[in-house]
Amino acid sequence: MRLGVISDVHGNLPALEAVLDDMPAVDLLVCAGDVVGYNPWPAECVERVRGRDVPTVQGNHDRAVASGQASGFNRMAQAGVDYARDHLGADALDWLDALPTERHVVDDRVTVVHGHPDDPDHYTYPREFAPDLLDGAELLVMGHTHVQHHAVFGDGIVLNPGSVGQPRDSDPDAAYAVVDLDERTVDERRVRYDIDAVVDAVAETDLPAEIGERLRDGR
Repeated sequence: MRLGVISDVHGNLPALEAVLDDMPAVDLLVCAGDVVGYNPWPAECVERVRGRDVPTVQGNHDRAVASGQASGFNRMAQAGVDYARDHLGADALDWLDALPTERHVVDDRVTVVHGHPDDPDHYTYPREFAPDLLDGAELLVMGHTHVQHHAVFGDGIVLNPGSVGQPRDSDPDAAYAVVDLDERTVDERRVRYDIDAVVDAVAETDLPAEIGERLRDGR
């Protein structure tokens, strides 16, 4: 059983398309949340994920866009929320609002959350990866940190595939992962995409220019 794993698309259509084009054949694609936010293609990214019927959990930006409540968000994050709300239709907003905070797929072998199994807003960095997070699953998928990492334990795998649309691990290439559940292997993958196109697209909106420019440094 091969899974494609994505997270934190953040409205970056060129990055999402590059990842989907690069991804090898998989039996199932899952998403650990934050389809929207920051970048200027929220509707297109929702359409791509929904169109593939990808099991997806709700990230904090998805929730903020659906609810209109972005308390604690910085200037760039708030701008991304406002932009997405202005460019998404009611059906897309309803889809974001209805996303669960946790999913169990592949006969409960795989758990997908955004931040942490006990707290969807907790940033679970690699130093916190531990076997007790699995709680009976063979694979735990988390996003939120935008840092690509995985750890293999006796009972299973804890994985953050990294961010498709806004990596923050000093590598600007879009991140995702492919997991072989039966072999218990993880292929952490990166793919280049047209960052200049994103920078130019951001410049044509009222979004802060740094949303695009920071992508060049993977931060």
